[in-house]
Amino acid sequence: MCLLAFGAVMVYSASSATTLLQGHGYGSGYLIKFVLYGSVGLIAMRVLARDGVAKVQSITAPLLFVSFALVIAVHIPHVGVSINGARRWIGPGQLQFQPSELMKLALVLYSASLLARRPQRVHDLRELAKPLLAVVGAACLLVVTQPDLGTAMVIAFTVSAMLIACGIPMGKLALMGGSALALVLLYALIRPYARARLTSFIDPWAHASSSGFQAVQGQIAIGSGGLFGVGPGQSVQKIFYLPEARTDFILAVIAEELGVVGVFALLFLYGLIAYAGLRAAKAARSLYSALIAVGVTTLIVSEAILNAFAVLGLAPLTGVPLPFVSYGSSSLITMLAAMGLLLNVSSGATGHVRAVTPARGRSGDARARESARLAGERSVEEDRDRRRRDRRARGAGARGRGSAAG
Repeated sequence: MCLLAFGAVMVYSASSATTLLQGHGYGSGYLIKFVLYGSVGLIAMRVLARDGVAKVQSITAPLLFVSFALVIAVHIPHVGVSINGARRWIGPGQLQFQPSELMKLALVLYSASLLARRPQRVHDLRELAKPLLAVVGAACLLVVTQPDLGTAMVIAFTVSAMLIACGIPMGKLALMGGSALALVLLYALIRPYARARLTSFIDPWAHASSSGFQAVQGQIAIGSGGLFGVGPGQSVQKIFYLPEARTDFILAVIAEELGVVGVFALLFLYGLIAYAGLRAAKAARSLYSALIAVGVTTLIVSEAILNAFAVLGLAPLTGVPLPFVSYGSSSLITMLAAMGLLLNVSSGATGHVRAVTPARGRSGDARARESARLAGERSVEEDRDRRRRDRRARGAGARGRGSAAG
């Protein structure tokens, strides 16, 4: 809630001046939309916080299928919407939606369900690659071609954290990470768009009038803020200097207006989410719930870190929004829905995922049948004892009423 309130204030501050100067209303248009999207997200969060973990199990496969279909539809001419050279959105006008945001949450649910059913698969890369890595790799490939390397990196970080929570050996994880890094570097060298982002990250001032313009303006905003900032609403860089001030680079506006203190306060709030999310995962009652908590926590924190690193010049620009703070309907609603699942896990919810165990011999099956028979007999005996106690209690109550009436 603190992040949402912080985001509402900063979205208004980052967008009001340019909106007024462009003659588009009274400057509060983006604030109103942020509040509306946040309200929808809070409703979703409230619903999922009650029993979301139990509900999402039955819709994980359809949700993953729909997210893949929408991401593919983005590439279809006259269906996907292209903005600033990137084709990531779908839908008309103000109802545009970014399918990759839905795919991130769907992949968390799919990975949690798959790993909870058979956690030992993390020890065999061939077995792990068939159902999980193939799906995650296909999703990352579709997202990268939009192009949206930042979202693909967030997906990779999130799934890696879930594999670590499931006990994957570090050697196998390092092999997977090295392969993914090699593919990213190859992609950056092949695609001009990614190559420009990489070169501008290495020396943004050498490309200050082209691909490094946004990074340079962000550094100017951060340097202008100093320790305590120039004051709320007093940013100069947000007025036609800093592109995407209300979305990807809202942290630069925060740094200019509230200074280093404001940035540290914001990062502290994300640190609280990381601590609480991992604590909820540790106390979860089932592996499925624990993996959902790890996935959602990593999803939020990795986006925040990647956005902060890009704005501070410590990572290439990736177009990843700042969770709960940046303006954007898709990100805000999806992240609040994911937070609802995390709240449900922290309240003690558990998912009933059937574990797949290795086949047992005949003697093991016989022992299992005998244990089931004894458990059934104990259950029947307990029911009989409970009925006897209920009859004695009703009889005693009836005698007591008769004595009182006499």
